[in-house]
Amino acid sequence: MTALTSAGGIIALLDEPEEQLKIYALEKLNILVDQFWAEISDAVSKIEILYENEHFPQRQLSALVASKVYYHLGEFDDSLTFALGAGDLFDASSKSEYVETIISKCIDKYIALRVQQFESGSSGQEIDSRLQDVVERMFKRCYDDGEFKQAIGIALEARRLDVIEQIISKGQASELLSYVLEVSMTLVLNLDFRNKVLRLLVKLYQNLEEPDYVSISQCFVHLNDPISASKMLQDLVNKGDEFYLLMAYQIAFDLEENATQEFLQKVVSELPVTSSLTQNEKRDAEAMETDEAELGNLPDEKYIRIRSILSGEESIKLHLEFLYRNNHTDLLILKNTKNALESRNSVYHSAVTFANAFMHAGTTSDDFLRQNLEWLSRATNWSKFSATAALGVIHKGHLSQGLTLLQPYLPQEGNNGSPYSEGGSLFALGLIHANHGAGVLEYLRNALKNALKSAENDVLQHGACLGLATAAMATGNEEIYEELKIVLHNNSAVAGEAAGLAMGLVMLGTASNESIKQMFDYAHDTQHEKIIRGLAIGISLIMYGKEEAADHWVEQLSHDKDPILRYGGIYTVAMAYCGTGNNKAIRHLLHVAVSDVNDDVRRAAVTALGFILFRTPKQVPRIVQLLSESYNPNVRYGATLALGISCAGTGLMEAIELLEPMTKDPVDYVRQGAFISLAMILIQQNDVTNQKVSSTRKMYEKIINDKHEDAMAKFGAVLGQGIIDAGGRNVTISLQSRSGHLNMPAIVGMAVFTQFWYWFPLTHFLSLSFTPTALIGLNKELKIPKFEFISKAKPSLFAYPATTKPPTTNVVEKVATAVLSTTAKAKARAKKSEKEKGTLDMDVMDIADDKKDVTMDHAKKDDDKDEIKDDKKGKKKKEEAYEILENMARVLPAQLQYISFPENSRYVPVKKGAVGGILMMMDKSPGEPEELILPSTPVATEVTEEKEASPPEPFEYPFDDK
Repeated sequence: MTALTSAGGIIALLDEPEEQLKIYALEKLNILVDQFWAEISDAVSKIEILYENEHFPQRQLSALVASKVYYHLGEFDDSLTFALGAGDLFDASSKSEYVETIISKCIDKYIALRVQQFESGSSGQEIDSRLQDVVERMFKRCYDDGEFKQAIGIALEARRLDVIEQIISKGQASELLSYVLEVSMTLVLNLDFRNKVLRLLVKLYQNLEEPDYVSISQCFVHLNDPISASKMLQDLVNKGDEFYLLMAYQIAFDLEENATQEFLQKVVSELPVTSSLTQNEKRDAEAMETDEAELGNLPDEKYIRIRSILSGEESIKLHLEFLYRNNHTDLLILKNTKNALESRNSVYHSAVTFANAFMHAGTTSDDFLRQNLEWLSRATNWSKFSATAALGVIHKGHLSQGLTLLQPYLPQEGNNGSPYSEGGSLFALGLIHANHGAGVLEYLRNALKNALKSAENDVLQHGACLGLATAAMATGNEEIYEELKIVLHNNSAVAGEAAGLAMGLVMLGTASNESIKQMFDYAHDTQHEKIIRGLAIGISLIMYGKEEAADHWVEQLSHDKDPILRYGGIYTVAMAYCGTGNNKAIRHLLHVAVSDVNDDVRRAAVTALGFILFRTPKQVPRIVQLLSESYNPNVRYGATLALGISCAGTGLMEAIELLEPMTKDPVDYVRQGAFISLAMILIQQNDVTNQKVSSTRKMYEKIINDKHEDAMAKFGAVLGQGIIDAGGRNVTISLQSRSGHLNMPAIVGMAVFTQFWYWFPLTHFLSLSFTPTALIGLNKELKIPKFEFISKAKPSLFAYPATTKPPTTNVVEKVATAVLSTTAKAKARAKKSEKEKGTLDMDVMDIADDKKDVTMDHAKKDDDKDEIKDDKKGKKKKEEAYEILENMARVLPAQLQYISFPENSRYVPVKKGAVGGILMMMDKSPGEPEELILPSTPVATEVTEEKEASPPEPFEYPFDDK
């Protein structure tokens, strides 16, 4: 009997009246179904009838056979329905393609129903218990196979917090908790559910044998819960143990790096002013017969330090010291660029000003400006504004000396200086105190009020608005917002643009609907494009990090007839969904990039992709590849910036390969964008880590020296030179912190920097994106001890780029003087007569001396050659596979994985894992004297007249009578 006859005969048994024959037929069909599903499909209706008969004893078997038939027919929904009816006969542990497909469909359906229930806030559609059972069996299979991460991914998508908790209890808790934290921040798109996951993580981290306080503090920042963060700091301090005190300081540094000013101020406000005594301190007080109440009312030095850390004072001071000590700025690059460009052209003058500011950002070094005072004096109008504001970038973080440094430029009562210089100095003051403006807010507010008294002084108001907003960033200060609104309502184009942007910076991330509505309404009332643009960007900043909460305003702005407000809508998407990789946001931006009728909006849409995807930079070249080949130059320009923003500091070759053809684009501003983005990608790279570094630097030099090159392209090349060597070659551009949080000042600084397309002075905002690449260890007194650590990588891998060599001058060698034969005969006669007189001819001696000099010169050159050969031999020595570094060393993000501390090291970090930035160090030999690194940052002091030295006392000189 053939197989076909066998299958046909078995199918015929389904029509027999006896149940046993039908059961036998189903058992055989279950075995043959994968081989003869086409023949069996004709009989599937008969199998379904058996399943629908509630009295049939093998209903589940009939369901399993029907499910397999429908699976082979490609009708997966029907296959899933019958698979659920098969009950225990459906073996979820099997590894067959059929089982994997059905489980996949089960999970998809289950997730969709769970999400629907979660979003509706009610029970919603009931989930089939059989579906639930299959999913539970799948979870059990994951547990048995040790596939915990796969189970976590499904549990997160299905909104199953109970499963997440169960999985973590079964596996390696600390590793799985870190995975859940990472995945919830990158893949969980629903903000409410993400917050529930973070709340669960806090509980689980606290239940660990050794609680992970650093990760708990990260969760509190994401949850915007300053009260809990403050309570945790107090609990750590009150434990009375040195380790926990150092951990409290470490968490304070991490909070300062990751949280907003508003968050930090709330943490500080919850900290106690006076000390709460630990058990040890109480015993000491009793032994010394000191009143506990009296001790308890003293200011606690521990909390004073924590307040100092949270204010940003400590970290800024340490980074300033690091940048000053390790400054490797190559002044020859700036000198050559300045000499190659016509300084009377304001675009070129501004370009060199920006490049100098970036190269010296945070180093406090103004050597280039001091050496080129005559060049600097040629700045006029807005170039002068930018040149003065550049001092804020150079001295960024010099909080204690900011006002003293800028005193000669700041507005003085009764002294009418240049409004451009005065306005620029107010902006500079804001840049020095960027995101840490508590010390100068009052001064800047008074400066703005004084500027308002002179209604026609738009430039001063412009500078005051930018400075005040940069210092008060993300404070949500209503009073400052109202003062800026007064400037806006004066309807001055120059001052109003800065005011609109400033209102957004002050209310950054607050999602204040009232503020947005006021700004949106005024944007429709005014006729000034500059004001509308300032307001559009301001609105986007208010919705920073709010994700789907911003959708209403995105929708309203995106459908506005004014292209500038649509442009603002695009930046609202970029700011609201920055770093999330949200698919809905990406689809919206790609749609606008190819459909909007306005070039500016299309350019912004492509640029915004960089903000959405900077956490996954490798995806970006693939996404923007077609856009980089667009016929529209604005879209191509947007593609360059998208690559630069998302791949900043990575040295990603895929991005560089896309940008290189665009450096030869026929449109000047596309070339400009490519030059700037290449610098962003190659910052902190050298020839060993990326072979394109040298060629890119040479390209900048060639473009700048090319007299036929367009001004806009040259501007981009000069900016590129400044960015690639930023901060004395000691900073990188990073839109996320070391712990994976969004780096709010960096993201906002980058977003405002991209507006330099319209307004050059906004270029300075890029300095907010610069992150020092330092490893700085501190002891319990927040001082800098001397210690060494190891980088287990070749020194050349993370070395500074080589400095530019000055042009060589050809030295003419001294050769023997040629002597004519007639002259020689005459001299010989003279010599003979001189011999008779007993004298020598001096000329002949000179010739002999000359010959001797030449011989000596050649001998010296031979010696030099031997030395060079020796040097070359020395260089051929094998490079060490590691490097010993000292505290306050430059450590790049890619280098962190190679960093370790020797076993016999006196100091070890309290933080675990790959460590960088500012670290609290545990001293293993606390009794021994410490060797400290003393600060060397220059202090700006007022010049005071020295007192004249007093005359010497009268005296008698003892003459010798002899």
